[in-house]
Amino acid sequence: MRLRVRNTGDVVDEYRFEPVGDVAPWTTVEPQTLRLYPGTTGTVELTFAPPRTPDATAGPHPYAVRITPTEHPDAVTVPEGNLTVTPFTEVRAELVPPTVKGRFRGRPRLAVDNLGNTKVTASVTGGDMGDHLGYEFRPGSVQIEPGRAVFVDTTLRPRQIIWFGSKEQRPYTLNVQRSGVAPLPVDGTFVQRGFLPRWLATALSLGLALGIAFVMIWLTYKPQVGSGAREKLVEAGSTALPGPAVSAPSAPKADASAAPLPEPPAPSAPAPQGDGGAAASGGSSTSGGGGTSGGGGGSGGPSAPKPAAPVPGALIIGKASGRCVDITDAQNGKGKDGTPLQLWDCAGSANQKWVFKSDGTVRALGLCMDVAWGSKDDGAVIQVANCSGNPAQQWVLSEYGDLVNPQANKCIDAKDNGTGNGTKLQLWTCSGTPNQKWRAQ
Repeated sequence: MRLRVRNTGDVVDEYRFEPVGDVAPWTTVEPQTLRLYPGTTGTVELTFAPPRTPDATAGPHPYAVRITPTEHPDAVTVPEGNLTVTPFTEVRAELVPPTVKGRFRGRPRLAVDNLGNTKVTASVTGGDMGDHLGYEFRPGSVQIEPGRAVFVDTTLRPRQIIWFGSKEQRPYTLNVQRSGVAPLPVDGTFVQRGFLPRWLATALSLGLALGIAFVMIWLTYKPQVGSGAREKLVEAGSTALPGPAVSAPSAPKADASAAPLPEPPAPSAPAPQGDGGAAASGGSSTSGGGGTSGGGGGSGGPSAPKPAAPVPGALIIGKASGRCVDITDAQNGKGKDGTPLQLWDCAGSANQKWVFKSDGTVRALGLCMDVAWGSKDDGAVIQVANCSGNPAQQWVLSEYGDLVNPQANKCIDAKDNGTGNGTKLQLWTCSGTPNQKWRAQ
């Protein structure tokens, strides 16, 4: 940039140029002094070199140059202007530690640094060759101020447990995804250990084989133990009593006849005619058996209905309205592709329960929250659609309560600042107003 100076005095004067203000460290003036004759004009060059660091935040920055004449030092002039610093993004990510070990899970932390001069919104996904691991991220998406860093707690879970044997290495990759740029990959290794060492498995197998062999030998050579006491007693009794002894053996038969007879099965429905006589017969000496049978009949009745299982997911509640994000006309638990979303009184039903998946989608009734036609324009309808993994179905719920679509970098908005039942939802430029603030519970 050029700065022109004119000597309006009547003597030869020398002018000194000094940058002032916040951008002075980035500013150079060539030449730093200028000697002018009366009525003449001179030019100096101002060069701005803002550093590529978060300190040079994007946007306008005021600057000024102090011009001091040597002959008249009190006649100082300070021309001012504005320097606009363009935004740039630079993100770095690192796993801490890069290698974790475990039998059932591993818990590394992903450090994400914003080295640019503008705020960054990013989400994290994971993958590995062979799909041996499952991934959980907390939080699933982050907003990072310039010059700051955040940590994402990651949980790795092997899909198959190694019960016996040596450890195995499972390489994996975490991807930091931002709108409009290629994902930033970060590689790590999960060392999966066996649940039991190999020598213990051998010892258990050997012990099991010895136990089976012992049982087989016992069953083969088990001694046969018998008793003739009952036979001798019966024989002695039959020889000791001449006549009445014949009635002695009848005692067991009498005891056997005293055992309760099986009752006829109860009729499935009461008979129309009076059965008072049958009820009276139930009060005979075998009524104890009847009571038992009645208890059995009670237990054979229909069982009580089981309570319904709770619907998984969380309610998404608007700050301005206190109402929930609802799939229109889906109270029967059946969603339809292309159904718009609305605000409605919170009822905890399936069409108001949303699951935030690790792939960045938000799901309910087997469908994904979606921007209609993948639009990036203000006013685009928010709906549910068949899950396809496209960027229009990616969402980030920030710590400030903004529900952002990274592709458009815009927020879910209650249309026309509405708060009543039936208010439709749309995509709109993020403004921080209450009708764009949400919480999940």
